[in-house]
Amino acid sequence: MKLQRLPMTISCGFHSSAHLPRSPQGISEAKLGCEEFVAKLLDRRWTLLSPDTKIQQIMSSPKRIEDEDGPFKVKTWFNIPNPLLGDKITDKSGPDSSFYVVRDDFLHPLINGNKARKLDAVLPLLEDHSVTDVVTCGGCQSAHAAAVAVSCAERGLRSHLLLRGEQPNILTGYNLISTMYGNVKYVPRSVYANREETLKTHASSVAGADGCVLSLTDILEAPLTEQNISSYHPISTSMKDQRSLGNFSRKVVIMNEGAGDSIALLGVIRLVHHLSQSHLFGKEKAMKFVVDAGTGTTAVGLGLGAICYGLPWKITAVILADTLDNYRERERRLISDFKRHFRFDLDHTLREIDRGVVHWVERYHPRKFGNVIKGEVEVCQEIAQQTGILVDPVYTLAAWELASLLSEKEARGDAEVVMLHTGGTLGMFGLAQRYRSYFQMLKDR
Repeated sequence: MKLQRLPMTISCGFHSSAHLPRSPQGISEAKLGCEEFVAKLLDRRWTLLSPDTKIQQIMSSPKRIEDEDGPFKVKTWFNIPNPLLGDKITDKSGPDSSFYVVRDDFLHPLINGNKARKLDAVLPLLEDHSVTDVVTCGGCQSAHAAAVAVSCAERGLRSHLLLRGEQPNILTGYNLISTMYGNVKYVPRSVYANREETLKTHASSVAGADGCVLSLTDILEAPLTEQNISSYHPISTSMKDQRSLGNFSRKVVIMNEGAGDSIALLGVIRLVHHLSQSHLFGKEKAMKFVVDAGTGTTAVGLGLGAICYGLPWKITAVILADTLDNYRERERRLISDFKRHFRFDLDHTLREIDRGVVHWVERYHPRKFGNVIKGEVEVCQEIAQQTGILVDPVYTLAAWELASLLSEKEARGDAEVVMLHTGGTLGMFGLAQRYRSYFQMLKDR
């Protein structure tokens, strides 16, 4: 993930990664057309050189047995690696159903696609504000923690990762990557339960007596005030020092678990703009997007992008890590932060956004987050062998399941089904340790 460098502007002593008037990160309060608003919002430096991504098409056989084993009893798939897109998207006259897969798992060898998208706008923002250290948290096999560790190391930033639980006997998967690229500290589950306070405490210890601690919200709501800084770290400075922040030996930023911040939405909206080009999915055809939801940030970004560009796209997210009510509340919070941080005040669009931008659904086989059901590893193997696409049983298999089911329902319909493949390859290594018997069965087949 190389950094794209574009000209910068300076406002209130801060380098801004967006060319937007009146505010370091916002736009003029004049009501612009929605697309013009987004165009100005996306006119900034990015981590990814291009929003480009590979698109493939999965054809599936019509043979299917409905029983307790779920939708994959006798299903077979075939991958079309370079499908017709744009106005050449084929009609649905054949007997087979199909869905498209956006291969964001190709974006980086070590970073999940959804993590790369969420960090796309964040990392230049940190560089523009001379951040030296990033503190974040996650589970022992956190893809987010690994993404932050790798991304920071690529830019000369120090990452400090608070991982829930105990250090495993054998480091593997995302845990190994986090350890190789970042500074890992394992936190007891009872302490991690109060992760917000734990993050602040650890960030203060990293900053030391001569440093300062900020959140991404503090940066987005710059110019800083004395209250912004002192609420995180007891430092007394003049306003001039606060604006330049040049007198601090270390500048530490706290990043929420899963990068669930409003700034992370921009990279996903950038992806929507890319996919809506006429030679890809275009802006006229109905699309049903499917994505697995951890924090739900990626799904909200897709939904916001679709509404801002006036696209006939429906975003469906398979909830994996929380309750339906909590996902809806997180959606409301992200949208509220987005409107506040970027001064989004287009009344007609606001009314549509306030009604919700994501359709949240339960997984085909609900279970406690992180659990794998017997037979799912074999399904992942079958998909890999038939299509060359690796999905994992915790996250992306859930999206594949729903995309497959929707594609059957839309076999004679007007909408195309699209799965956003968010990655998860390295997670398979951790799962192979945890579910040894399931993976042992692969050898016996």
